[in-house]
Amino acid sequence: MYSCIKDRVLAVADFVIETGSTVRQAACRFGVGKSTVHKDLSFRLPHIDSERYSKVMDVLHCNLSQRHLRGGEATKNKYKNSGALSH
Repeated sequence: MYSCIKDRVLAVADFVIETGSTVRQAACRFGVGKSTVHKDLSFRLPHIDSERYSKVMDVLHCNLSQRHLRGGEATKNKYKNSGALSH
């Protein structure tokens, strides 16, 4: 594996662990696609650092369990800001 890829994998992993960010947020931060971040964290990281992999998977599973809540809140805010809903 190229050292630049390995460095990116470790940097993305550290970012996700430290901030609890989503794959989308990490992709935006590092200027790569969501698929790249997913591949880095799910397939490359276990071969590089299994301890970090375990920590990253804990964060990603937590994000996955909260995804429906974030999506509902985003939709609520979208319609609230557009004035389409009246409460």
